Amino acid sequence: MGIIAWIVLGLIAGALAKAIYPGHQGGGIFATIGLGILGALVGGYLGQVLFGSGGAAAASVGALSLPSIAFAVLGAMVLLFLWGLLTRASA
Repeated sequence: MGIIAWIVLGLIAGALAKAIYPGHQGGGIFATIGLGILGALVGGYLGQVLFGSGGAAAASVGALSLPSIAFAVLGAMVLLFLWGLLTRASA
């Protein structure tokens, strides 16, 4: 997929993850897109390893489908959780 698909998937997944995950997460639009793109990679990898799912593989390559968005959102939520652990421990 092209870079535009990665950006769109990142924006959708990052925004949904920030809306679902409890608490306040900082960052603007670029942080949300980056979170979503990294979440797609993490969610795609974990989903493929744990479930062997085609939707997870689609998320890791930036495809725009409901399963790929779901795995990308789950991956972004994992990243939000880990980021919260790291920033709380250092503060």
